[in-house]
Amino acid sequence: MHNFSVFPVHPQNAKALLSEGFVSAVGHADTARLIASQLGLEVEVNRTSISLEPGDSLVVAQYTGPRLPEGATALPPGAEIRYFLVRLYAPYPEDWDG
Repeated sequence: MHNFSVFPVHPQNAKALLSEGFVSAVGHADTARLIASQLGLEVEVNRTSISLEPGDSLVVAQYTGPRLPEGATALPPGAEIRYFLVRLYAPYPEDWDG
């Protein structure tokens, strides 16, 4: 079992973290476009699975709200995108009973 942490981050902090370079795992074109618009970064549509190794970090963009209309260029009323930083650490020792 791995040890990890999850922290909410402000969109500007998410942008700073991603400005260093990242691999997108956003599989929905409209969601990728909205994240890109919000952060001012290019976000590639990339429907893929990812795996993390100890020491890796991940920025999660969580969309909440009504289903996005096809071709959305702005968040619908009541919708938001929240950002989280996930960090994966080395596995717990085998005898850890957490």
